[in-house]
Amino acid sequence: MAKIGTDIDHAAALLREGKLVGIPTETVYGLAGNAFDERAIMKIFEVKRRPATVPLIAQTSSLGKAKGFVKQFSKEALLLAGKYWPGALTLVMEKSALIPDLMTSGGDTVGIRIPNHAMTLQLLSRLDFPLAVPSANIHGQKSPMTAEEVNEQIGDQIEYILDGGKCAVGFESTIVGFSNGLPVILRQGALSKENIESTINNTIN
Repeated sequence: MAKIGTDIDHAAALLREGKLVGIPTETVYGLAGNAFDERAIMKIFEVKRRPATVPLIAQTSSLGKAKGFVKQFSKEALLLAGKYWPGALTLVMEKSALIPDLMTSGGDTVGIRIPNHAMTLQLLSRLDFPLAVPSANIHGQKSPMTAEEVNEQIGDQIEYILDGGKCAVGFESTIVGFSNGLPVILRQGALSKENIESTINNTIN
C-alpha cells in the first residue's frame, strides 16, 4: 500500500519524476500527475481504469498560471475565476498548445481549477507544471474523502498519499463551459447555478 504523510516536498519530487500522488482538495481527494507528461497522464487512466474518452481536469495555483494553459479567458470566465478561485469551480476553455491532447481526449478544450486547500496550493505553487487531477478512485466507484479511503482503492498502485485531513465539501466541483461567451453548466457540483448566475448577472442553461 501507499505511504501516507504530510511531506509536500516529497510529493513534489515524486510528481517531478513522473509518478502519481494522492492529494487532498476541499471537494474530494485527487489522483495527481504532471499534466504536461503524457506518460503520467496514461498512468492516471490506467490506475483509475478510466476510459480514455473522459478528459482530465488540470489544477494549478494561480490565475496567472492558468492563463498560460488556455488561449483566452472571456470576461465571464474572469468574473467567475475572480470570485470562486480558489474553490469548487472548474472552467472549461480552449486549451493552449501546452496541454497535451491526451489530457483532453483529443478535444480542443480543457478544464482548469484552483483548489481551495492550503496543503495542495503549497504543492502546486512549488511545481512548474499543472497537475492532472481526477478523483482518486477506481472509475465508477465512490470518490474518497480521506487519505485512508484513497489507500483502500488505489494504494497498491501509487507510492504516496498527501494527507490533508477529511475533505470539507465532500463532492466534486461544478464544471462550467462557455457557449457564445455565456456560461453553461456541464456538471453540477458544489457551486450552485444561482451562485454563477449572480456573478455574471445573467440566466444560464
